[in-house]
Amino acid sequence: MTARILVVDDEPDLEVLIVQKFRRQIRDGAVIFLFARDGVDALSVIDGNSDIDMVLCDINMPRMDGLSLLEKLQQADDPQLSTVIVSAYGDMANIRTAMNRGAFDFVTKPIDFADLEMTIAKTLKHRDVLHEARRRQAEAERAHASLSRYFSPNLAERMAGDVDGLALAGQWREVGALFTDITDFTALVETIDPATLGVLLNDYLTGMTDVVFAHEGTVAKIVGDALQVLFGAPGEQQDHAARAVACALQLDALSQSFRDTWLAKGIMLGATRIGVHAGPALVGNFGGGRFFDYTAYGDTINIAARLETANKQLGTRICVSANAAARSADFRGRPVGDLVLRGRRERLRAFEPLLPEQYDNPSTASYLEAFAKLEAGDPDALGAFAAQVGKRSDDQLASFHLKRLLNGARGTEISLD
Repeated sequence: MTARILVVDDEPDLEVLIVQKFRRQIRDGAVIFLFARDGVDALSVIDGNSDIDMVLCDINMPRMDGLSLLEKLQQADDPQLSTVIVSAYGDMANIRTAMNRGAFDFVTKPIDFADLEMTIAKTLKHRDVLHEARRRQAEAERAHASLSRYFSPNLAERMAGDVDGLALAGQWREVGALFTDITDFTALVETIDPATLGVLLNDYLTGMTDVVFAHEGTVAKIVGDALQVLFGAPGEQQDHAARAVACALQLDALSQSFRDTWLAKGIMLGATRIGVHAGPALVGNFGGGRFFDYTAYGDTINIAARLETANKQLGTRICVSANAAARSADFRGRPVGDLVLRGRRERLRAFEPLLPEQYDNPSTASYLEAFAKLEAGDPDALGAFAAQVGKRSDDQLASFHLKRLLNGARGTEISLD
């Protein structure tokens, strides 16, 4: 790369000397020198040549001296230009003023051309370092803007500033996986006009993703109204399961409030179903060479998705696996049962997470007593669940178990479609 250096000096002999001393570098195309007689000429040359890398400037010149030129360059705030001042030996007052006005270095008269060559090399190296820093900053800003679509602001900032520190290649990680879906959303789409649908969906997804980002989650996918969210990837989070459960509870509260808002507008929105599981998953950017698609694969992801679907039969809005519950400190919830999910053979204990005030409600204790009887094979379980439904007719999970028992089912194993 050819460096372009502007020499500003009113001594005509200096131009000849510089061309002579740097003839090899000029011949090899390493450097191009431009010349100006004073600060006024220099500003004109700079205005017509935006690719100048360095200014070598005398202090004492007619019309506009070097210190005034430095002040003008400082006002212009051109990050590309580095300036070296030429001053009389011992003129420390002017040299100090020049450095305060942004000069990178100085050489003294009479000019030692060996020293000047070293100073020019050092200045150009400094320029290259600055250019690289600005290039990386620009890349980081672009990366941050792109990554903010998927990751929480804090995580996006970390990734943009240290992409190498957060590997995006496929790797197995312990994650918390969360899926959401709005009940009967497809049917709703067919009944409202597109403009209203656009506002509704955008507001919903904005609110939901804000909650995810508040818990430092990663939005792996948005498909229509549905979200796939990861915790513990790409940045490690020891408490990924607890974050997923806490996020699910807040998403549930937001979605219920959102439903009430739109119901007041005459639009009945279905409940948001949420499934949460924790375990190993293969995570990374699987978008090929052209697309960014940070996502996850594996049994953990499939189970989380099926737990979201299980809510539909169970009457719950959130279904959390025992694995996720066990990894969440101070988890509070009601056991749902031992689910045999669609396409699977083994049983999976699941829970409905509760807020502290919900867990402390006497009705929760009644449910837990009824479930304990169900688990023990106690025939009084039917009466216990009937009493629970009698006290709380809106307890969909208790109603689900009551219907099972009335239809002859026993125990806690529940096979789902």
